[in-house]
Amino acid sequence: MASRTVEVATGVPPLAPEREVIWPKRAKKQLANGLEVILAESHSIPKFHGELLLRSGNATVADRAPGLAEMTASVLRSGTRKRGSRKIEEDLRRIGADLSTQAGSDVSAVSFSGLSEFAEPLLDLVQELAREASFPEADFERERRQKLEEVKLNRTQPSFLANERLRKVLFGAHPYALVSPTEAQVAAYKREDLQSVYREFYTPQNALLLLVGDFEPQEMLKSIEKVFGPWSGKKPEPRTFPAPASPRGRRVYLVHVPGAVQTQILAGCHAITRKHPDWIKLGLTNSLYGGAFNSRLVMNIREDKGYTYSPRSAVNALRQHGFFSVSAAVRNDVVAASLTEMFYELDKLRSLAVPPAELADAQNYLSGVFSLSLATQDGLLTQFSNVAQHELPDDYLETYRAKVRAVTSEDLLATARKYLDSANLQVVLVGDRAQIESQAALFGELEIFDAQGNRI
Repeated sequence: MASRTVEVATGVPPLAPEREVIWPKRAKKQLANGLEVILAESHSIPKFHGELLLRSGNATVADRAPGLAEMTASVLRSGTRKRGSRKIEEDLRRIGADLSTQAGSDVSAVSFSGLSEFAEPLLDLVQELAREASFPEADFERERRQKLEEVKLNRTQPSFLANERLRKVLFGAHPYALVSPTEAQVAAYKREDLQSVYREFYTPQNALLLLVGDFEPQEMLKSIEKVFGPWSGKKPEPRTFPAPASPRGRRVYLVHVPGAVQTQILAGCHAITRKHPDWIKLGLTNSLYGGAFNSRLVMNIREDKGYTYSPRSAVNALRQHGFFSVSAAVRNDVVAASLTEMFYELDKLRSLAVPPAELADAQNYLSGVFSLSLATQDGLLTQFSNVAQHELPDDYLETYRAKVRAVTSEDLLATARKYLDSANLQVVLVGDRAQIESQAALFGELEIFDAQGNRI
């Protein structure tokens, strides 16, 4: 029998050309009451996803009580003048819909999805929550008790304690410094506080309605005008906030957790918002540093040295200010070694140009993740919501991949030097003081706190 030579592939097949994104048709309109509407067609499945976005969040009322907008959103879906919580759940099940409410630092939102054929009854429920929420006393008390338990639990979570301390260090008197209320503040919440926030935030002039899905835009607009047209209310008064803190020099903040068997590391510095023209360059720089699974930091302290399972870095964009952060949970005996490698990789990006092949890999990654995010109605809604929340240009999404591809190694070097502020990076360590204090002191002037935030 004649022999055959079997060729074994040794190389990785080249990437196929990047597919063109076919962007859905979008329609925009502002109703007479001030409500902004953005509609995008997506006929992949007979459903639609939506979001009623209110442009106010916890930061706006932080001077009254931290987390008040979040508590308002939590109790919001408990009932209206027409429907109790059980009726709301029954009506959602009847039409095969989902609905949730949430709030963050800058926005509050009602998110929902359902079958396109039942769009109008679902929209009617959304407007009812926005106009006629009743905040039942029993539901308010239940949510407050749950929040108290959450606040207590947070005090046992190293990642929460690290984030809380870093935000206080970076933002000082600005409301962004407050990531959670205290137990005493939650205990002092009153139902009337929530109703006050509701009357102030939940108005059409403060709102944006986004819908993505299987519908004809003009018909959907008729339903929206019918359902939301009677809603009324003014835009909230603009608020001014104190400037954030501006810490200079590298400092270390140790949050003492007796008996902790590992240490949570979180370091950060001020950065930029998504509106800044350098945002895409910084996102690509972050991807190279620690924002992707094959990034330099992951390859160094996870794959090579085995110090940690999940190091990562991020550019965190709030509406008024942004910040860069890097984190890892490591064994107590390698805290100093891990920080050394974090700073090494940071300073390397600030010192040497990124090789072309590594840059191309990072561009493929960032562009690919973006493309994947557009594959579902929910993903499209998230992207359109980001554009609206951060007031980005109308063509931001359409031009994103081309702008990623246009970034050069020289751009990355300049961006790293400008924003990865190694000399002024603030370092938070959450762990057992006896195990890590001597290591922490190697990296800057040291302050020590307990898990309640009190200086030791």
